Amino acid sequence: MTAPASLHGHAALVTGAGRNIGRAIALALAARGCDVVVNTARRGVDAEAVAAEARKHGVRAVVALGDVGRRDDVRAIVKAAGEIGVVDIVVNNAAIRPKAPFLEMTDEEWQRVMDVDLNSAYYMARAFVPGMVARGWGRIVNITGMNAMQGTHDGRAHVAAAKHGLWGLTKALARELGPKGVTVNAISPGPILGEQAEHAAYISSQLGKIPLGRLGTPDDIARLTAFLASDDGGFVSGQMIGVNGAAAT
Repeated sequence: MTAPASLHGHAALVTGAGRNIGRAIALALAARGCDVVVNTARRGVDAEAVAAEARKHGVRAVVALGDVGRRDDVRAIVKAAGEIGVVDIVVNNAAIRPKAPFLEMTDEEWQRVMDVDLNSAYYMARAFVPGMVARGWGRIVNITGMNAMQGTHDGRAHVAAAKHGLWGLTKALARELGPKGVTVNAISPGPILGEQAEHAAYISSQLGKIPLGRLGTPDDIARLTAFLASDDGGFVSGQMIGVNGAAAT
C-alpha cells in the first residue's frame, strides 16, 4: 500500500479550525507536510493550540483570527495568511447553524447565516483563487452537510438554503476553474462525534440510521479532505461526497 501523497510545498487555510472537524483537517494536512493557516472567529487559545500541534509535523502554522462572514475580517485573515506565502488550498469549514422557525426568523438572522455559511466561500475564493491560477494548481474543499440535499424540518431553513447554495458554487467553480488547474469539491458529513456539543444527544440518536453501525469522527472528514487536497485526488472535481456511513442523503 502506497503512502498518502505529500503536500510539501503547499499552504492551506482552514476556516473554523479551532476544534472538531476543522482542527482534524488542519492537522491532517500538516501531517502530510502542508503549511497551515488556522482560522477561528474568536477562540484564539484554541487556534494557537492547533497551530502548535501542527508545527510538531515540521510545518509552518499561523493563526488568523476573524469572522469569515464579515468582509473586513476576511481582509485581515488574508493578510495574516500571507505570512506563510501563497495559499493554494482552501477549506471552507466554518459555519453557524442557529435554529429559528421560518415564520419567526428575522431578516438579520437569515442574512447572518448566508454570510457565514455561503458568502464566506465566495470571499475566500476571490481572495485566493488568483494565486492558485497563477501557479496552475489549487484546491478548494467546501464542507456542506446532509441538509444541503435533504433540507431540514427543524427551524434551519436558512442553513439548508446556504449549504445548498454552497453546493451550487462548488459545481460552478469546478467547471470554470478546472481548465486553470483548480479543483473544487464538497464534503457532506453525516452525524459526527464531537460536533455541535449542544446537539450531542441528537447526534447519538442517529446511530440506528447508519448502516455501518457507528457515528463518524472528525478524522473521517479530515482524511478525505487531505486526499482531495493532494495530487492523488487531482481528477476529482465538482463532486459532493457524503461521509455518512451510508445514511440516507
